[in-house]
Amino acid sequence: MKISMAGGFQDDPLPSSTRMTVTNDNVARVFRWEEDAEINVRVLGSEVVIEANAAGLRTLAGHLLTLAQDGTPDGTHLHLDPDSGLAEESASLVLERDDER
Repeated sequence: MKISMAGGFQDDPLPSSTRMTVTNDNVARVFRWEEDAEINVRVLGSEVVIEANAAGLRTLAGHLLTLAQDGTPDGTHLHLDPDSGLAEESASLVLERDDER
């Protein structure tokens, strides 16, 4: 998994159930994957479809809430792909905080 926290990257394989803490500007961010989470991202023409079981939806919701925490720097993002917990046939997905919009 590649987690970018305002310029720094951490590369680690992501098991199916984990808690990852990333620190930036002396503020810790915890990204958790629920056990049995299944997430598949498909691109269909101009649409992106995210298919997930309940554990996968809670995992994604948790990632988004982590990025939304006060003090999280603009541009902080999380790269998700089949090597970091998404389904094998999944397209990659980037969740990014953008306070400029």
